[in-house]
Amino acid sequence: MKTYNDYLDKVNRAIAAIDYPAQPAGLYEPIAYTMALGGKRLRPVLTLMACEALGGNPDAAIDAALGIELFHNFTLLHDDVMDKADVRRGQPTVHRRWNENVAILSGDAMLTMATQHIERVDDRFLPAAMRLFNRTAMEIYEGQQWDMDFEHRHDVTQDEYIEMIRLKTSVLLGCACQMGAIIADAPVEDRQAIYDMGMNLGLAFQLQDDMLDVWGDPATFGKEVGGDIMNNKKTFLLINAQRLAQGDDALELRHWINDPYAMREQKFPAVRAIYERLGLRELSQQAISQYNAQALEALSRVNFATDDARQAFDTLVTRLTTRDK
Repeated sequence: MKTYNDYLDKVNRAIAAIDYPAQPAGLYEPIAYTMALGGKRLRPVLTLMACEALGGNPDAAIDAALGIELFHNFTLLHDDVMDKADVRRGQPTVHRRWNENVAILSGDAMLTMATQHIERVDDRFLPAAMRLFNRTAMEIYEGQQWDMDFEHRHDVTQDEYIEMIRLKTSVLLGCACQMGAIIADAPVEDRQAIYDMGMNLGLAFQLQDDMLDVWGDPATFGKEVGGDIMNNKKTFLLINAQRLAQGDDALELRHWINDPYAMREQKFPAVRAIYERLGLRELSQQAISQYNAQALEALSRVNFATDDARQAFDTLVTRLTTRDK
């Protein structure tokens, strides 16, 4: 097995080599801009890793990996329009640099480009690859809809939140892993087990993101913390705060949620202090550990080609669920 950075370099070279048509520039320049912004590239790396770990040739999975990364960035591009986000990875979002119509149309083109890359999979594996890709895409759209619905609800439960992030975030990590397994021609049992690993990793990954947005160090997290609190975003933390807060804590939390003019320098530390009094950091860490353990259990069911491959995935799961950025 290669190192994580070896796979990452391979993905980055493939992204840099994408040959976008010159015209119409208004369609393709925003796509090139989006893909050049970088990011963790976790999903395409998982596809290549899974393929080789199960005995396949990662070169045969590179188009599928690119398709998954294009699709992931398409969802971010459209999410930024819906969320009216101004910045993505430290740079202006497409709808801010161009406009919303450009962002919508370029996002549509990215979705089709993603499908075109998936279609390049070996004909033996193409039906299974496309079924997985299309099922995952629909689940992600469902997750995004639930996320938008939650903005207008005050009774979202923890179970509903977990299901939403499973759909919006986790299934694509599961898809990335299973896509590599399909192209490696792995048995059905191994395809399912490595999918389960990716899905549980995704749940732990998102809960870690929720925590880092409250307690992360901006210098390592890569962006300003506190955005979820300032936007009253229904996260694992806020949902449990509303469930557990009593007395003065409940009154103060309600005040900050209902104050549309609250200043960041007052609201963020005040709500974070409520979270800390309620023990929500520890509760989040327990949930992360639970999904981390489930990811490792799923890995134990995978028949890896080598012991090195198993160790590479064990290390990756632990690293991603204990990260500080």
